[in-house]
Amino acid sequence: MANGGLEPWAMQTECLGAGEANTTFDLHVRFLHLLVCTVKQSERTARQPQQIQDQDSTLHTGEWSIASRFAAEPREEGMEREVSALNLSLNELLEHTHTLDFAFPGTRIVDEPDDASSHTLVREQQPLKGTVTIAARRIDTEIFKLTVRIENSTPETAAIANLHDVMLHSFISSHTILQVHQGMFASSMDPPEAMHALTQECTNIRTWPILVGSEGDSDFMLSSPIILYDYPQIAPESPGSLFDSTEIDEILTLRIMTLTDEEKDEMRHGDMRVREILERTENLTPEAFMKLHGTLRSGEPG
Repeated sequence: MANGGLEPWAMQTECLGAGEANTTFDLHVRFLHLLVCTVKQSERTARQPQQIQDQDSTLHTGEWSIASRFAAEPREEGMEREVSALNLSLNELLEHTHTLDFAFPGTRIVDEPDDASSHTLVREQQPLKGTVTIAARRIDTEIFKLTVRIENSTPETAAIANLHDVMLHSFISSHTILQVHQGMFASSMDPPEAMHALTQECTNIRTWPILVGSEGDSDFMLSSPIILYDYPQIAPESPGSLFDSTEIDEILTLRIMTLTDEEKDEMRHGDMRVREILERTENLTPEAFMKLHGTLRSGEPG
């Protein structure tokens, strides 16, 4: 975030590898661009009685219960964004830094109702602007250090004093994916003996680089905003993509099961992935649910 006062505005990945004159890299930076969805009442709905109180002290607005009113509050969705730089030469990066500027415009999309009794859905995004810089430094004959820095340079954010508003101008869950051709990356967790001391000198800011792919692969590096271990996998007990390696799958599944019908209906009409999570949870068998409980694994490298 350009103002740096409420949220961090930069993150940096540094990792070691081995390469030669023909070594190249592909880089992908991915993050979520928040999109705010607001339900606007139709003229007919707005004219309905404001409050009715029944014997159970549950407030209603016309035909809408309090739960429905909360469901109509603005909600946030994440739109995937990606910035890529392909076929970057190691030799060229050793000579000069590669800079990649990018920008995503603000948008406002209005879904008009089919009839007067429906509601208008308005989706809005704030503009984003940023820079990715990629540099390399030769450490030894074949060993190099690669540095990737992501900066949010969205203008006019210094005046924002509200954390919620700042998030609308942020790169949410930013992560970097690196692929090396004709070379290899060294694990930051369990580096080769010759690179162990050098790995300790790498400066990673708000991110954590790990090897990904099949066990033993060394051509893909994921720099994640959360701490993971090399070669992360979805636990075999997990029925789908919630979270992994802890009992949080069970907690989230229980939470979804306790949602009201109105809350579930909102999920069905929202983001596609959210709808998939709901449908998967509703179809979960008791046997599959019990598998989520009580499994412990060590994340220590073997």
